[in-house]
Amino acid sequence: MIETQDLSKQFHDFMAVDGVNLSVQSGQILALLGQNGAGKTTTVRMLTALLQPSRGWARVAGYDVVKNGHDVRASVGVLTEQHGLYMRMTAIEYLDYFGQVYSLSPSARKTRSDNLLEYFGLAEAAHRRIGEYSKGMRQKLALARAMMHDPGVLLLDEPTSAMDPESARLVRDEISRLKSASRTIIICSHNLTEVEALADKIAIIYRGRVLLQGTLDELKSQVLGAPEYEVKFTEAWNSTGLELPKDVEMLSQTPTSLKVRVKRPEEMNPQILNALSSKSAPVMAFQEEARTLEQVYLKVMADAKGREHVQ
Repeated sequence: MIETQDLSKQFHDFMAVDGVNLSVQSGQILALLGQNGAGKTTTVRMLTALLQPSRGWARVAGYDVVKNGHDVRASVGVLTEQHGLYMRMTAIEYLDYFGQVYSLSPSARKTRSDNLLEYFGLAEAAHRRIGEYSKGMRQKLALARAMMHDPGVLLLDEPTSAMDPESARLVRDEISRLKSASRTIIICSHNLTEVEALADKIAIIYRGRVLLQGTLDELKSQVLGAPEYEVKFTEAWNSTGLELPKDVEMLSQTPTSLKVRVKRPEEMNPQILNALSSKSAPVMAFQEEARTLEQVYLKVMADAKGREHVQ
């Protein structure tokens, strides 16, 4: 649904996006992570055919963003960080207006807006002015507007920015519901917990370049190395004579616990448990140490800044 090759954008002597390669399949959610000014929003604007690339190409829903800009814009729904709601309009008037922008017939506009307002839980507030809405309601209405023409691609820039936790949770739930086999979603966000919960793939951008991309598990493996596991015992236990498989590294041990690094957990973990069992170890728990997207992101950023400092 989305494919880019060497996608780049230069403003005078500033390279905002430099050689971005992305591939997002139908039914996937891709998260773009990076600092302010890293190039995320500029990338999204090129993918919506609002900015023309300086170099490279991009295809969205099968359309070239330069040659088929009108078709691209008709195929995407966009939620910007400043979503531009018209506060004096009612939700019905607002969605009807954007239905006209997308050249929907009167009957199609009514059916679509009624369905979306029901879907997002806004039907009872449909005839209230948008200025009376809470932040969560406004954000859901902005999502409904992005969905008005039933696009195959959604581009969401900071979808829960400056929202209270309850409203943010509602919007995240809606994004999860919007994902389908025929719809692709790109999210730009600083909320790493949100990205961890929603994204199928993650791309980390720094100074216009993609430093790393893949699934969360792939990023953890590439950046943090093999996973670590802790074994806890019900009582003090002497581990003398315990022989671990060769691909298991002992990191630390106390009388009541062990910590190991395991390269191939699916293969090695049963062998670790067998080795412990053969020594009658009083195992109470055997669990992976939690590793988060935040750890991955901070290490990638630190490494990138470190390389810059050396240069």
